[in-house]
Amino acid sequence: MTIEDQARARWAALMGGGGAQDRTPGEPVVSALPAPATVSAVAGRGQVTVAWDPVPGAIGYAVHRAESPGGPFEVVDHGGGDVLAVPHGPFADTTGGRGGWYAVAALETVNAIGPLSDPVAVSAADAPSGEVAVTVGEGGGPLHRVWQEMVGSEHLSHLLSTDTTGGRPIGAELREALRRVHDELGVRSVRAHAILGDDLGVYREIDGRPVHDFRAVDAVYDIVLGLGMRPVVELGYMPRDLASDPSRTVFAYEGIISPPRDWDRWYDLVRAFTAHLADRYGRDELRAHWRFEVWNEPNLSVFWSGTPAEYWRLYSEAARAVKSVDPLLRVGGPATAAVGWIDEQLKVGAPVDFLSTHVYGTIPLDLRPLAGGRPLLWTEWGVTATHGSPINDSVFAAAFLLKGMRSAAGRVDALAPWVVSDHFEELGRPGRFLHGGFGLLTVGNLAKPKFWALCLAQRLGEDELPATVTGDGAGSLVEVWASRYADGGLGVLLWNSTLDHAKSAGDQELGRLVRFTAPLPGPHTLRVWRVDAGHGNLAGAWRGSGWPTEDEWTALRGADSLPEAEAPRRTAPGEEIVLELPNPGIAFLELRPSA
Repeated sequence: MTIEDQARARWAALMGGGGAQDRTPGEPVVSALPAPATVSAVAGRGQVTVAWDPVPGAIGYAVHRAESPGGPFEVVDHGGGDVLAVPHGPFADTTGGRGGWYAVAALETVNAIGPLSDPVAVSAADAPSGEVAVTVGEGGGPLHRVWQEMVGSEHLSHLLSTDTTGGRPIGAELREALRRVHDELGVRSVRAHAILGDDLGVYREIDGRPVHDFRAVDAVYDIVLGLGMRPVVELGYMPRDLASDPSRTVFAYEGIISPPRDWDRWYDLVRAFTAHLADRYGRDELRAHWRFEVWNEPNLSVFWSGTPAEYWRLYSEAARAVKSVDPLLRVGGPATAAVGWIDEQLKVGAPVDFLSTHVYGTIPLDLRPLAGGRPLLWTEWGVTATHGSPINDSVFAAAFLLKGMRSAAGRVDALAPWVVSDHFEELGRPGRFLHGGFGLLTVGNLAKPKFWALCLAQRLGEDELPATVTGDGAGSLVEVWASRYADGGLGVLLWNSTLDHAKSAGDQELGRLVRFTAPLPGPHTLRVWRVDAGHGNLAGAWRGSGWPTEDEWTALRGADSLPEAEAPRRTAPGEEIVLELPNPGIAFLELRPSA
């Protein structure tokens, strides 16, 4: 077996075969894409930066490593991704030593991998060890705030809950969490599961006849719109009286994952629901701002007990029902896990106005070669899909969030962090304060590092500026997002991040000294904010093991802010700004003209 055949076989075992549900090994799918050219692997302090020329038509790349040029080459596993690929280079490998050989393969789809590039040996860096230089240029265009389009949430009946978790009111705090991300981060829409679930009572059968009741949905959607946001209408799960097998459920709230027992009644439910929304909120409102997504992660058997063919029928019936109300309403999918079924979605004999999918632990792949110009919505995304992982509360997750947002800006229409709040009950309600929940905000609505990372991104100016990083780990560990303010000042966001979960607690070897010279004509005032172990790090400030006392809640709320990391100071034209940037770590530099 050749090196290329070995690589394809290992990739097929990792990703599963073709369109099959879950990750069952399949036959290797051969891509027609060529191997990337001009691959390089440069050793720095604590890492190897691998770079390559892009391959037209590739949605991503799998980086491989071996101890010798003859292999065996294994995909670099950073421990967090459900797809061990990245959308582009450069890539920082922090998982092993600084020797060996690297090769890169292009992906045509998530299952179709091309041949490996010619192996390259690791070379030594020319730049000083542990240093990077940042240069900001002129020009550019509007800055794409990709985080503003969408956020995920627990099912929206939670908004009506009068129960408490940790003594905190669930419904009121979830409403406040959505208000906070709207007001402070600019988020415009929210996606959640189970809008057709029995807890909202949309469907029942009386004497064998269907009865539709959308009053509870109206209540939750009215709340969402009252907060200035719009819902993403995820059509699922299946009402009990319509399910072919009501015993098949998921999560603590028992969302039913079965196909319908009557396909005509499924069509009629979706049509009636869509018509009701159009009547209540207006067709122009729905056309302009709402999206209809069919189901959640049907390529995983935990979320869909039917066959793939039955999902495509579910999608087709739902899409036809939505379009029967108004052809200009937007419907799409397949809302799959791990970038699955995208090529199948494009072949379905029904309208597809946008593509949606999910990935965790890595940067969203570049699906533009497959999309045919359709909008791309990553309707779930996060540092890990593992419930209760401490990494969800960490600075590592915050820097990861910025790495993904920067990569996605300009090529993705939505990148939705999963989720807004730790008021979340998929596997049961939280049993303690910092429990590794998915939320940007805790129970009690205190900001985690992830929230502060997006707050700093929100501080960027309206106009993006081109920026480059050179040196040890440039563009792979240390990245930059630069902007211009209307007054001529600069907002520069820097972060030091790796995908390697083994480094989530931090690694001193990966810390970098950053040298930055602002291209500014006159004196400016420099202000600095940070998110790192000592700044904006709630997990570092809270050492309890259960729930805070009332006094502790008061103290935590009083500290729920991100103050400047140092006193403002005046800078001269051309002055070099030098700062230490730990890994993981984030710094925001704001330079405003001084009088």
